[in-house]
Amino acid sequence: MVYYEDDKLIIRDMESADAQVFTDEFTAQGWHPDIAGYLSRLKDRSENKCIALTAVYERCPAGYVYVYMCANEGSFKDKGWPIIVDFNVLKKYQRRGIGNRLMDAAEQVASQYADNVCLGVGLCDSYGAAQRMYVKRGYIPDGSGVWYQDKQCVQYETHRGFVEPEDKDDFFVNGQASNQVLWEDILCFNWECIIATAQRGE
Repeated sequence: MVYYEDDKLIIRDMESADAQVFTDEFTAQGWHPDIAGYLSRLKDRSENKCIALTAVYERCPAGYVYVYMCANEGSFKDKGWPIIVDFNVLKKYQRRGIGNRLMDAAEQVASQYADNVCLGVGLCDSYGAAQRMYVKRGYIPDGSGVWYQDKQCVQYETHRGFVEPEDKDDFFVNGQASNQVLWEDILCFNWECIIATAQRGE
């Protein structure tokens, strides 16, 4: 299905071949993608759990986004709202309006299921462009603060258990690897932290 089309850009359903293209392109960009992640999303789509969209710019896959029918984690869990997840545009195609067109299509899909749509966004600077775009589009924080691994962060508390054993060496306190860190340390070093942003009404 095609959701948008102009002279240069098409937004359509994701195809199986896109998985390898995005894996190769994001690898070339310096990321570490796993094709299994894309295949898992496509499996979810085949089971009617989500809609998977690909933006094709001048005949080349340039970005993608997924719309899940219902959020199943974070502050939006069990509210019955669709959630926009894993929104990405390759760096070489950014600043061409592709991201906003993808979001237009994603929101249009979501509006068929509920009056509100939600999303989460990473806190580190690599998510800066997305953070700014969401604000410009009218998304607002829901007030529940910062979430990490489906748990709500508490100010000034030091926690064990939120850092998985395999992630231990990714966190450092006073220069030493640690499995006990302050939330402030996690926010500085862990790109997976999210802030729950936005119930967007029509």
